[in-house]
Amino acid sequence: MPSRPEADDPRLGDVSEGRVLQAILTRTPPSAHTMLGPGDDAAVIAAPSGSVVATTDTLVHGPDFRLAWSSGYDLGWKAAAVNLADVAAMGARPTALLVALAVPRDLRLSFVERLADGFRDACTALAPGCAVVGGDLTVSDVLTVAVTALGDLEGRAPVTRSGARPGDAVAVAGELGLAAQGLAVLFGRFRDGDVPVPVDPARLGPGERAALSAQLRPTPPIALGAVAATAGATAMMDISDGLALDARRMADASGVTLALDGSALGPDVDRALAGGEDHALLATFPEGALPPGFRAIGVVRARGTEDLLCDGRPVDTSGWDPYRDWDSVSG
Repeated sequence: MPSRPEADDPRLGDVSEGRVLQAILTRTPPSAHTMLGPGDDAAVIAAPSGSVVATTDTLVHGPDFRLAWSSGYDLGWKAAAVNLADVAAMGARPTALLVALAVPRDLRLSFVERLADGFRDACTALAPGCAVVGGDLTVSDVLTVAVTALGDLEGRAPVTRSGARPGDAVAVAGELGLAAQGLAVLFGRFRDGDVPVPVDPARLGPGERAALSAQLRPTPPIALGAVAATAGATAMMDISDGLALDARRMADASGVTLALDGSALGPDVDRALAGGEDHALLATFPEGALPPGFRAIGVVRARGTEDLLCDGRPVDTSGWDPYRDWDSVSG
């Protein structure tokens, strides 16, 4: 998008909070479940089923993203997507987002506008009817985006991590390892020493554009969370910290062993197991209940000496840790 003249694109420290909030709210339509939107001390969101699913996630410049690599639009999209995925993983349909921003004074107003556009478009694409309904704004030396997402179970019981049973199929919906590949491209090719530099599209090889998109603008299969719950999923969770680590969490919560089939994990089994930020859905289903959109990757067994196996062998990868796998350099 062409840059605006500085007179029309002031730094956030030079404008009022009201103007910044107006720039955000005029770009985000109301949620289909909104009974009372922005303008009061709190929004009122309908909960037709009588219960509300709630989750929160925070993205901080440094351990979670880099402005050299992520535009305002990318950041808004990703912040929405990762929270929507957590709601979907409970078997719920997302209904609303609350967004709290801590922003440096020298950022331009256009950055916040693009951030709002990213939130709006992610909700439209991934969870129609869901939207930003309120939040908070403050200043900080470190750009921080904190999101609370709400969802409605629509009469279904929540699907937890603890319900997997021996004999169930282990399945996923979404990509495995692609976001990790994107992060490897960023760290391996778009830094000057330790300082991140903007991505040059001309330097991207075949498939790398999709990998970067999976990292910067993930598209979790949000609608399939409700589909899985309706189909009878016995356990489900969002894969945010890598398949190996999150599968172990499910196995431990359920008191079972998850036995994975490496041939079902794609061409790079190690990356599929260890790579983080996929935001795919990991679920278990009774025999014959696997719904469209999910693919089988293994089976649930009675608890043995190991919580997770792949091709019959213990999995030793530790999974994804943003404070270890992102370095601390700003940019």
